[in-house]
Amino acid sequence: MTNAALGGAATTFKALLKGYRVRAGLTQEELAEGSGVSVRAISDMERGIAKSPQRRTIEALAAPLSLTDEELTGLQKVARQGRTPAPAPAGINGAHLIGILPADVDDLTGRESDLDALCGLSADLGGGRRRSGRVAILSGPPGTGKTTLAVRVAHNLAGEFPDGRLFLKLRGMSAEQANPADVLHLILRSLGVDAVRIPADQEDRVSLCRSLLQDRAALIVLDDAADEAQVRPLLVGGPRCLTLVTSRQMLVGLEGASRHALDVFGEDDAVALLSTIIGADRVAREPREALELVELCGRLPLALRIAGNRLASRPTWPLSRLLDQLRDRGRRLTTLTAGDLDVRSVFELSYRQLSPNAAAVFRRLSLVPAADFSVGAAMTLIEAADEDDAAVFLEELTDASLLQTSQENGRYQFHDLLRVFATERLAREETPEVVEAAETRLADWLVRTATAAGRYFHPTDGVSPLPAATPSFGDHSGAGRWLEVELKNWHAAVKSVAARGDHRPVLDLAESMHWYSEIGGTASTWYDVFELAVTAAIALGSDREEAVHRNYLSWVQASLCDQADEAVRMAQLAWDAAVKAGDRREQGWARVYLTSAHGRETSPELFDEAVRLFEDADYPLGVHVARTMRASYWYREGRFGEAAEEFDACVRYFAPEDGGSRTPVDDTNYAYVLLRSARNLAALDSADRALTQCETALALFRRHGAAMGQARALQETGRFMRRQGDHANARRRLSEAGELYERIGLTQAQIDTLHERAALSEEMGDPAAAHTDRERAAGLRDRLGRSEAAYGSGS
Repeated sequence: MTNAALGGAATTFKALLKGYRVRAGLTQEELAEGSGVSVRAISDMERGIAKSPQRRTIEALAAPLSLTDEELTGLQKVARQGRTPAPAPAGINGAHLIGILPADVDDLTGRESDLDALCGLSADLGGGRRRSGRVAILSGPPGTGKTTLAVRVAHNLAGEFPDGRLFLKLRGMSAEQANPADVLHLILRSLGVDAVRIPADQEDRVSLCRSLLQDRAALIVLDDAADEAQVRPLLVGGPRCLTLVTSRQMLVGLEGASRHALDVFGEDDAVALLSTIIGADRVAREPREALELVELCGRLPLALRIAGNRLASRPTWPLSRLLDQLRDRGRRLTTLTAGDLDVRSVFELSYRQLSPNAAAVFRRLSLVPAADFSVGAAMTLIEAADEDDAAVFLEELTDASLLQTSQENGRYQFHDLLRVFATERLAREETPEVVEAAETRLADWLVRTATAAGRYFHPTDGVSPLPAATPSFGDHSGAGRWLEVELKNWHAAVKSVAARGDHRPVLDLAESMHWYSEIGGTASTWYDVFELAVTAAIALGSDREEAVHRNYLSWVQASLCDQADEAVRMAQLAWDAAVKAGDRREQGWARVYLTSAHGRETSPELFDEAVRLFEDADYPLGVHVARTMRASYWYREGRFGEAAEEFDACVRYFAPEDGGSRTPVDDTNYAYVLLRSARNLAALDSADRALTQCETALALFRRHGAAMGQARALQETGRFMRRQGDHANARRRLSEAGELYERIGLTQAQIDTLHERAALSEEMGDPAAAHTDRERAAGLRDRLGRSEAAYGSGS
């Protein structure tokens, strides 16, 4: 049979397919083996049961059938023509399940993988392998496009379900939810059952639906389900049926269902959707504004569609005009309204379904400063008896898709627009006094817990006892993890506590954090913390505590913020306060930080004075810190032999003893001494020993998650490897150091590392890479100069 004969004689899909198969000399079984399409599916297509299979099914058949491009295009065209459903014949025996699907959207974007996964569920239906149909649950926050996706799946799979598709609104978010018995009545009527023959009892209706759908290939969409109890009686599909359930609830109680949780779009998909609505040229003219717009919409499909529709209806508007409205959090949800599309109303539907306690948690969680939060924060906000009670309400909110679980285990987070909505509800439903009390409880809890966590990181010579009433983390690992994940929250909380003039908690937190500040946090964090503590000490009239925190602040300015002049001034003020207080230990620290700030211009007598002051205070830790810094000074002066003796004494002091108990700071102090000693060893031509000490230091820093120490050790080992000609490993170490410096905000150290890597690239014969690194370093230098004013001059 010729191609022309096939094309001219065959006007239906089933005839075309059978003709091509006969022409290829294949049985149905051979075609199934060659294409991966089941024999049952091929048989259904050739018998006309499946009139319009999916595009990927037809493409799979093309190769074993040896179809030309023209023949494949023609076959796909005929399949599309078969997607218009035929009218249903009357009566039960010949009835088809026919439903009118909502219109499909033309601009479905960003759901390709979800669409493929859902369409793929039809592949293993029938064939005797299943006793019931497939069920898929589409859940997610309001506005993520669950219904839109389900409708697209139903349209795409029309050819796979020749007995029809049924779309049923369950009104789960409505005050008048659909009754399962009434929905079953609609299904039976769609199956052609006369109203007088429909049983009155719900279970009888379930049984009749199942018997009628046992041998049919039908697709049922149950849209906007309230809960498992509403859905369970409606899962009546037979082995060849597919049921799609959309719900804001996760419906975790339904067994045997595949689950598809929809989230907001990624940035690229969000911009793509905006482009399809307002035009790619318009987005291309204002790319930065487009990125900001999709972020202010929280990359939520509904919000993006509303914003896009508003802009599309106002073609002369620049994107910046809508941005001005969206930037105002108080107007954002009002701005995201277009005709009958309204983000706030969609959120309110879910909010009204909550229990009173869960609704209170939802509102008050908007007071949490950062994007995510713990069960403990929720417990504090509502004064729950324990975390178990609070966890119940958080799980209710999560099941309702009003909260999401965070990537960090045991934590939760808001979608950006839901947080704005929660803030609105808080202002409308809670009195200012209640809100202030909740905010105060949260800030106090965060500061108190952070203070307890920080005390796990004091050295053995200066461990602060942990009062029995403070939270216990078990060990430093748990405390460090809490401080890391709650950083933005406790940082904001200490600012809040300071603003209301509650000085003692601020001082306690700052004192507990001093040694941890060399392990975690960022430069800006520690500048804020210790500056607030200086202010608090002055307010309380405590000379000793003023000296303590001016010393800490001097360290931050010198070591983290590249503010040498300010660090010198702060150390001198710390000295003055320590002298007034008669505290020789803080006088010693003031001298240590003054030498650190002065750098190469340090007076050598300051080191000797610091050692004497610490000895007078009977403080061996301070003595050996000062001796380490004195040894570093001798190294810079070229007195390598004297430095080596001093370093050896300090290494012995800080080194771990067999069986002795140690804190993380004991190990990091030891690691820092090893790093300083390694430079001197390299100067004495003991390169192998120097590298060994650097590697030991790096391992200790990594063990305790000390990012700044890791960066310094990586930088130092990179330098040693470069000198030894190990260029590849040197580059890896320097690159990793630069990334860590960037993360913790040590810009000057990042610049130094870029210059070191540039020199290395030139040695490796890669001038282009060297130029790139130097250009980046120059940019950082300019930015550093502009940002120095961001840090205050201190008190």
